[in-house]
Amino acid sequence: MTGTEKSMKPYYRITFIIGLGFFTMGLMDPLYDTYVPMFLSNFLRRDGLIGLIMGLDNLFALMLIPIVSALSDKTRTPIGRRMPYIIVTLPITALFFGMLPGAALRSLGFLIVVIFFLNLFKQAARGPVVALMPDIIPGEYRSEANGVINTMGGIAAITGTVVLARLYDVNITLPLFGDTLIPFPGGRNPYIGTLPFLISAVLVVLATVMLFAFVREKSAARSSVDGSGEEEHPPVLKSLKMILGAKEKSALYILLALLLWFVAYQGVLPWIGLYGVEFLGLKPGTAALSAGMVGIAYALFAIPSGVVAHGVGRRRTIRLSLAVLTGLTLLLYLHYPVTGALGLSHKLTFILFWVLLFLFGIFWVSVVTNSFPMLWQMATFRNMGIYTGLYYFFSQAAGIIAPGITGALRDLFGARIIFLAASLCMFAAFVIMGLVRRGEAGDQPVGNTSSD
Repeated sequence: MTGTEKSMKPYYRITFIIGLGFFTMGLMDPLYDTYVPMFLSNFLRRDGLIGLIMGLDNLFALMLIPIVSALSDKTRTPIGRRMPYIIVTLPITALFFGMLPGAALRSLGFLIVVIFFLNLFKQAARGPVVALMPDIIPGEYRSEANGVINTMGGIAAITGTVVLARLYDVNITLPLFGDTLIPFPGGRNPYIGTLPFLISAVLVVLATVMLFAFVREKSAARSSVDGSGEEEHPPVLKSLKMILGAKEKSALYILLALLLWFVAYQGVLPWIGLYGVEFLGLKPGTAALSAGMVGIAYALFAIPSGVVAHGVGRRRTIRLSLAVLTGLTLLLYLHYPVTGALGLSHKLTFILFWVLLFLFGIFWVSVVTNSFPMLWQMATFRNMGIYTGLYYFFSQAAGIIAPGITGALRDLFGARIIFLAASLCMFAAFVIMGLVRRGEAGDQPVGNTSSD
């Protein structure tokens, strides 16, 4: 089916339901990125080592997402090809996520073990969760659909950082779990809160149940297949060779650019909570609002960014966004000395910091929302999971190298250096995206193209 006579409207309901999978990730990720570095800092004094551990957890994503995505491409069951992986891995992920603060109270070794298994199952779930949408939604509407899904992720991020994180500083006594605010004498962070993690774990399980109950993957996926679904299913190595060796290099350039912009993002993300506590003087529950500002913007502008790209083009939207992000991260680098020189109050200082992060979120979601569909547009139905896996391969490679590098830079040059490094990476990504020529709505898949 071409879908040229139809609109996105019939697909909004199913897209929102598919977005429940993104909701689970969006709920856990900002809490993890905000508080796990704080947990680790109670045992470790060098930010470079903390960053290395935060990067190593992305190694699971680098290994597992392409593998599980490819496996799900080939899986055929009565409940679909993605759903069997989702309904097993997400509930186990919720279990280990709920265990994080308890592990942080026991020992560094136990904390690392829980981080290990949490990321093992979370990253195994991520590829099939993401691949659900392009299985079902026609190519010309994937920017809009990806905007809807990113909105769900943004709503989850808001729920985690603006609502649940505020409970980090709250102490109540729960049956079976006891006090939710527990002292940690002698640590860089003197107490550990458990409530946000317990509630998040329950919400992840509920979202998984709803996803399974309302998404009829098998029939929906078949209804969206066009002629590309009849093609031979290439193996992973053949698909990689196709992208790396193709005469037309747009897919390769997109992957290189997203490596750089995710290095910028992942180089800042693990430190934003510590930066708020140690540099801006915020409490841990309030410090998570820094990531919350990005999440609010993410939720508000994910759908509009897809609509804008549908009108003016995905590549143009991404390049404009990268140019603005280059400037915003430079302003974040200058924020503290400038506000200090102007003699602004403590409250106004961190409010301005949050405003910059909100603006960052507006343009960051424009990049994320439209880059994925550009790759999907180059894929066939049969190898859609391969392209999904490659996207996460490069993004998680950034997650491996960036935290350790920026952690070491923090040790050498201070906390603000992460923003300057991000600005340089965003600019490099902007330059590389100028070389991309394919991936707009209506372009033919790479495997189908005979003329370039």
